[in-house]
This record gives sequence, C-alpha cells and structure tokens, in this order.
Amino acid sequence: MNPQKSDVLIIGGGIMGAASAFFLRQRGHSVTLLERDQIGQYASGVNFGNVRRQGRYLGQLELANRSFALWKRLPELIDDDLEFIASGHMRVCYREDEIAELEAYAAAPEAAQLDLQIYRGAELHRRFPFLGPDVKGGSYAPHDGHANPRLAAPAFARAARRIGARIEEQTEVAEVQKTGSEFSVTTTDGRQYRAAQLLITAGAWGEKLSAQFGEPVPLDTHGPQMAVTEPVPYALPTVIGVFTKIPEEVIYFRQIPRGNIIIGGGYRSKPDMVNRRAYVEPRSILNQIRQMRRLLPGVGNLNIIRVWSGIESYLPDSLPIMGPSGTVDGLYYAFGFCGHGFQLGPGVGDVMAELISTGSTSTLIEPFSIRRFAPLVEQRSKAS
Repeated sequence: MNPQKSDVLIIGGGIMGAASAFFLRQRGHSVTLLERDQIGQYASGVNFGNVRRQGRYLGQLELANRSFALWKRLPELIDDDLEFIASGHMRVCYREDEIAELEAYAAAPEAAQLDLQIYRGAELHRRFPFLGPDVKGGSYAPHDGHANPRLAAPAFARAARRIGARIEEQTEVAEVQKTGSEFSVTTTDGRQYRAAQLLITAGAWGEKLSAQFGEPVPLDTHGPQMAVTEPVPYALPTVIGVFTKIPEEVIYFRQIPRGNIIIGGGYRSKPDMVNRRAYVEPRSILNQIRQMRRLLPGVGNLNIIRVWSGIESYLPDSLPIMGPSGTVDGLYYAFGFCGHGFQLGPGVGDVMAELISTGSTSTLIEPFSIRRFAPLVEQRSKAS
C-alpha cells in the first residue's frame, strides 16, 4: 500500500486540529488530519461553550484576542454558524477581598481590549437583580459570550475538507516516527501517511505522542461535569461564573435562546483512558444544584434533564503545550489546554498555520513551549 503524502500531517481532530487544517489549507499546504474516533468527540465537543477572554492568564490574552477576532468572522470564514452570541461574560465573587483581585486584573495593560467593568454592592444588584444576596461584586466583559461546542470542530473540518484537506476519521495511529526529513505514521489497519511536518493536536492523548519524540510532559486528565435544565423563558443572556479559590464554589452557567440553562463546574471525575469514557459524578451534580441556588436563587425548582462529561487534559501550570518541538525539526504541538481551549480554538489554528508556514508567529506563544518541561526529560533520563 503506497503511503498518502502531504505537506502537513495532523494527529487529533478536535477544534485545534480541525482549525489548523483549515488555516493551513488557506495558506496553500496539502493537509491530512487523522482522528481516531469522530471529529470533536472529546473535549472540543463536550465543554461548556464559553467564548471568554477575561480570567485567562494575562500572557494568553494576546492569543485570545486573535481568536476573538476570528470568532466574530466565523460565519463568513467557514460558511457555518456555531451559534456564537457576544452576550457578555460576568465573573462574580462572594468576598470583598476578591473584588480587589478582579480590579487588578481589569487594570492590567494586557486586559485593555476586554473593556472590563467592575460592579459591587447595590450597583451590582441593580445591574443583575437575579443574583443571590451572597454575591458581593463582579467583573463584566461586554464583548465575550458563548457558542455551541458540539458544532465547532465538525464545522471547521467540513470547511477544511471543502478547500481540499483530507480528513480521516476512525483512523487510529499505531506508530509515529521520523525517518530522514519525513514523518511516517502507520495506523492500526496498516495504512501509511507521510509528511514533512507533523502537528500533534491529540488533546488528552498528546503526551503519549510527544513522549515518543523524547518530550514527556506531566499531563493529567479530568472529566468536566455538565448539566442542562428544562427550558424556561429566555431572560439570562449573560454568561456568569463564580471567581473563587474554594473548589466546591466553582459554578458557571449560560442560558441559550431556546431557554435551557447549561451549567458547569464543581468536582471533576477521573476518565477511563483505556476505554475512552468519562463519567458523571453524582456528588458534583448535587453540588451544582446547591451552588446554583446560592448564585441564582430563581432556578431552585428547575429540572435537570441531561448530564454529561468528557475527557480534558491538564498541566500543572494550567497552561497548554503550543509551539514547535524542542528537539525535532518539523514537529509541532497544540494540546493540553486545561479546560480553557474552546475560545482559543480558531486562534490556535491560525497561529499554528502561520508558525508552520513561516517558522514564526506574530502572537505570543513562548510561555506555552514544551521546553518548559525539559527538566522532566532530564530527570527521567537520570532515573533510567
């Protein structure tokens, strides 16, 4: 069987891989994307759907701003509607001292484009009268919003395919190696693919591939906890989440135009990585109900009609792996987005396409380099 050849080979069909395939094709590269299951099946398709910039690591806002500019253009860019609504995003807190932290973030130069507005006390409750009495303050981002994660990666993959990308689902990679100037991939059913450049966007499985190239990272996996209520009249356009250092207080919600309220936060589960399954934690759903009654007392009697989880990847510093390999020419990474990747997806695809095409990017991504985990490689080599 003759190998399929392309300029760039992408492993992983979440929003990062699908968006990268699209933008690489826009730049004229031949592209093949391999996905073991279905496009957008894991973290990209089961997350909360936040299209938010506020609250991010300040060094990530440049990337988030680039991505936000693309979100505003998506219907014309990919000829698809991801149900993006610039509804505004609100971070609220239960303690007076936390308001000062929100103010400091809003005052940072990196956050200038967010136009953050700080509310507290009576002013806050006049502006958001549905919030519970425990809420002391909040930071409002008028331009942020939400979208439908189930639509995103498949839409980018369709757009990439329309302009000539090869998208292969149900294609499990058995072996990856670099021979000479080419990367060679063999699948479990014996197919072979070759390319001069390789981009790994395999999410929770990214570390297994990076380790094969001598770049292990301390990646961990968790299952987010999501729920959705029965539909009620649409009255809550703003996405709202609690800013807190107490894990059980973490809760966030958004109402979609058809009336359902989508809820996330709380205790995360541990996925079964062998069978690729994530599970709902009953204690988390019960905690979500308690926390929602505190944050939004009016929802106390609504019925939860569906719960779900997924498989997300996390790193100790809560920052992703993004950029070129530290050891192998032509190898690139974009994985481990720590539950914060959905909004970044279009921007990550655009940046990776620029980086692979030109060797550099105009957007700050150095803090996300895999090289920051180089000491782990040294420790492992000494131990062996």
